[in-house]
Amino acid sequence: MMQVGIEAINAYLGAASLDVKVLAEHRGLDIDRFYNNLIVEEKSVALPFEDPISLAVNAAKPIVDQLTPAEKDSIEMVIFASECGLDLEKAMATDLHHYLGLQRNCRLFEVKQACYAATAGLQSAINFVRTKPQAKALVVGADLYRQLDVIRGVNDYQEPNMGVGSVAMLVSCNPEILMVDLDANGYYGFHSYDDLHPMPYRHIGGDADLSLLTYMDCCEGSIKHYLSQIEGADYGSTFDYLAFHTPFVGMVKGAHRSMMRKFTDIKADDKIKKDFDRRVGPATQYCKRVGNIMCSSLYLALVGLVDHGDFNKNSRVGLYSYGSCCASEFFSGVIMQTAQDKLAKMEIKNHLDSRYSLSFAEYESLFEHDKTFEFGKNNFTTDKGAIPGAWEGIQGGGRLVLDKVDENFHRHYIWV
Repeated sequence: MMQVGIEAINAYLGAASLDVKVLAEHRGLDIDRFYNNLIVEEKSVALPFEDPISLAVNAAKPIVDQLTPAEKDSIEMVIFASECGLDLEKAMATDLHHYLGLQRNCRLFEVKQACYAATAGLQSAINFVRTKPQAKALVVGADLYRQLDVIRGVNDYQEPNMGVGSVAMLVSCNPEILMVDLDANGYYGFHSYDDLHPMPYRHIGGDADLSLLTYMDCCEGSIKHYLSQIEGADYGSTFDYLAFHTPFVGMVKGAHRSMMRKFTDIKADDKIKKDFDRRVGPATQYCKRVGNIMCSSLYLALVGLVDHGDFNKNSRVGLYSYGSCCASEFFSGVIMQTAQDKLAKMEIKNHLDSRYSLSFAEYESLFEHDKTFEFGKNNFTTDKGAIPGAWEGIQGGGRLVLDKVDENFHRHYIWV
C-alpha cells in the first residue's frame, strides 16, 4: 500500500510576544476570561521586518537544510497558503522558492480560502505525490496580524487572539511525521459572511457570533461526512488524538464537547473534560502561546500534539480544518513513532521561549509602524531597531527579514 504524508514539519512563530495578562491590564479586560474561557496565555506580535514571505522562509529553511542535494532537487511543487497576500498577481510561492534555492522544474502557486487554505494545499500536495511518488512537495502556510484594527479603535477580546506564524510541511512517500489515511476525508462548506478580510490585516464586516456558529456547523458537517465515508469509524474511539483549527483553545474545547454529545454516548461534562484533556489537550499547548495564525493554525496544533503526545506506538489522529466564509474538512492519519524524535530537532519550544517579551509600551509603539504595511505601500525601509531587544535577539540566527520595498514594489530581504 502506498504511504503518503508529511515527511517533515516545522513552525516559525515570530521574534516577539506579548503576555495577554499585560494586555488585559492595560485594556481593562477580564483576565479570567482569557485564562478560563478563551484559554490564551501569549500572542506572537509582528515586527516591522516580518512579513508572510520572511515567516514562511524561516519555517521552511530548517526542513530544506536537512535534505541531501538529491532530496532537495526532488521538490517539484511549492504551495503557499495565506490570507495575507502581498500582490494581486505574483504568488508568494515564487519568493519562497527563490530564497530556499530550489531547482526550477517546480510548480509554484498560492492558495486562498481563509484558514482552510493550507489544508487545500496539503491535499493538493498529497494527490501530486500519489501520481509521482519519487517527487516531494512543500506546503507552507504563513499569516500575520498587524494592529490596524486597534488603530481604528476596535479594542475587544479579538486582539489577544490574533497571532503571527508559519508552518511548513514537506510531503512525500516517506511520511515520518504523519501518514495520511488516503481517501479518508469529510468536507462541508457553504456561503457565509461570518468574517471578511477586504483590506490587508483588517478583519472587517465579520460577525463573531456567526463565525462561532459556522465553525461548529462545519465541524459537525465535516465529521458526519467523514463517518459516512469510512466504514466502522467512530468519533469517540477511532482516534487516539484530535487536532482542530484553533482560533483560541476555548473554541476547540466547546467544539469537542458538542461533537462528543452528538456522535458518542458520552454526555457527562466530567467525562468529556477527561477525554478533552487526553485526546485534544496536547494539541493546544503551542496554540495558546501564539494566537490564531489562520492558515497554519491546525498545523501548529499538529506540531504541538507531536511534541506533547505519547507516541510509543503509531497513533491515529483526526484533524479538523476550517476556513471562514466557509469551507471545512475532517481527515485523518497516523502519527508515526518516528515523529517526536524527528520534530524535536526543530526545537520549537525553545523557539517560543526565546521570543522577545514586549512591554505594553513597546507593543503599542508598533502600531505606527504597522500603518506602513497598508496594501500597495512602496518605497520604504523597515525599521530594524523599532524594538532593539527583539532585533538583537535574532542576530546570528540565520533568519530572513524584510529590508525594504523599493519604488517599483520589489521586496528586498536580508539574512541576519
